[in-house]
Amino acid sequence: MKSAVHALTRDELQQHLAAWGEPAFRTDQLLAWLYQHHVTSWDAMTNLPRALRARLAETFDLRVPARVTTRGAADATTKFLWRLADGALIESVLIPANPALYGEPSDRHTLCVSTQVGCAYGCRFCASGLDGWKRNLTPDEIVNQVLAVERWHAARAARAATEPSPSPAPERLITNLVIMGMGEPLANYDHLLKALRLLNAPWGGGIGARKITISTSGLAPQVRRLADEPEQFRLAISLHGATDPVRSRLMPVNRRYPLRELLAACEYYRTRKGRMLTFEYILIAGVNDSLADARALARLARPLGAKVNLIPYNRVEGLPWERPAEAVCETFLAELERDGVKATLRREKGGDIEAACGQLRLQTLSTDAGPAP
Repeated sequence: MKSAVHALTRDELQQHLAAWGEPAFRTDQLLAWLYQHHVTSWDAMTNLPRALRARLAETFDLRVPARVTTRGAADATTKFLWRLADGALIESVLIPANPALYGEPSDRHTLCVSTQVGCAYGCRFCASGLDGWKRNLTPDEIVNQVLAVERWHAARAARAATEPSPSPAPERLITNLVIMGMGEPLANYDHLLKALRLLNAPWGGGIGARKITISTSGLAPQVRRLADEPEQFRLAISLHGATDPVRSRLMPVNRRYPLRELLAACEYYRTRKGRMLTFEYILIAGVNDSLADARALARLARPLGAKVNLIPYNRVEGLPWERPAEAVCETFLAELERDGVKATLRREKGGDIEAACGQLRLQTLSTDAGPAP
């Protein structure tokens, strides 16, 4: 099988081109076509010699995901369904920051990226694992979610200008990444880290490490491993329960890595990185939304200096959970703040298109389903 070109580092590409007798500057030309112009064919790389393009085509796979559907929410969140080369389907979600005052457009766009087809961890409130886990995504399949959305953005901008897409690279759309889509990111550790290094590299995606947040359901050994990596990626822990009984009810992973073990890994991460952690906490009515739960959560967050991101539950068809009343959420937030914990209450985005937290799910389509317009 051919190697996927979007899974290769600059050094790896340089070695191939040098072995073919190509001058060093060809590497940068190739990378510019891949990561700045987002091309989908070798023939589009017009400043590369025809013979080199033919050899690249023989050696590397320039595969990109097919956009099956695009759904826009009332709040400008956009959800993308992609078909991969083997027919598997994954989702990504583009989330704009809140518009500025007086209606100016947002200056920040975050892409929520998937790392697996389905999920094996079976969190009881989440749609992604309802039909199980199929496989890990490869580094290029992770990278190409970002590039494909940038390509979609450039095509829309060109249509809006009623002229062909300009040859200069379009202005970047995506400024931040959250690795919180389908799957458990740290269960696909090696592929994830290679993809993020490609997206972080100045010759690649060019997205700053501190603008990339990795989320995990609590794989303590991998949290420790991540702490020893040189990059300053942000880390978010999907906690959702402040005691072992509550967390084990919602998240089977807690039986393998209970809170004591997970929190020890978090402390190791904080010590090694010197950076603030985030605890993601979905509020579910009658399950984890009491004042006692808030106080227990504060006892976990305060020693770590962790920020708590409260997320009112987003309904998933077929699951029994309910969202707490807004007053309950506000009271929970106030209790955390009273206990000295920095916390925010997230306002739902994309719920009307099932793109909100916990709503992405494994899907199948008929084989004759066509691409999105």
